[in-house]
Order: sequence, then structure tokens, then C-alpha cells
Amino acid sequence: SVGDALIDRYDGATRVIVPNTGIEAPIQRNDAATQRVARRDRYSFELKPHNPTHNSPGKKDLVYLEPSPGFCEKNTRLSILGTHGRTCNEASDRVDGCDLMCCGRGFRTQTMFVVERCN
Repeated sequence: SVGDALIDRYDGATRVIVPNTGIEAPIQRNDAATQRVARRDRYSFELKPHNPTHNSPGKKDLVYLEPSPGFCEKNTRLSILGTHGRTCNEASDRVDGCDLMCCGRGFRTQTMFVVERCN
């Protein structure tokens, strides 16, 4: 499925650096044929992998410039609330599951009995 393909690409994303030399803005022309070429080859530089032992990313690879901040711990400067105190699904192995949401710190199970009157 499309979702599985995106997850695979996301998991294999490459951190890259952009060279600060040789970057030129595309030349705008009125001719339709040159517009197509300019659109296809609009960048005159190659993204280099941050880790020199990795291959350069391909046309369909996902890339990123900086790693994302950690979302497990609270960071008020970045408005990240952290995951402490959030309710998780103990039976799930997805993003709502306790293992992922609690960032491997472990979690506390709480059972509550609620008695309500019927109408």
C-alpha cells in the first residue's frame, strides 16, 4: 500500500548537507520547451549525505537537513509537551501503544472502577 511504501522511505531517509557553492537560481525563459527542461533540472547542485560512507540519495528518497527534536521529554522552548502523564493503549504496538509513547521508560498501569447511575 501507499502507506507502507511511505513508512519504508521515511525509515530510510538520509540526512544531507547542501553545498554552499554552485547554487544558481533557474533561468526563466518564455519558450515552453526550455521551461520543461528548467523545471526538470531546476537545481544545479547535488545533495551530499551527512555521513560520507552513505550513498547520495536518489530522486525518490526522502531527505532531511536536521534531525527532529526529541518528543519524549518536555521542551518549553520548542512547545513540546513530552509524553509524561499521557494515556496509552497497553495492547497496541502502534504509535498509541505504551512502549512507543513512553519512549521505552516503562509505564504505570492504573485500573479504575466507575459507578454511574442510569437515567
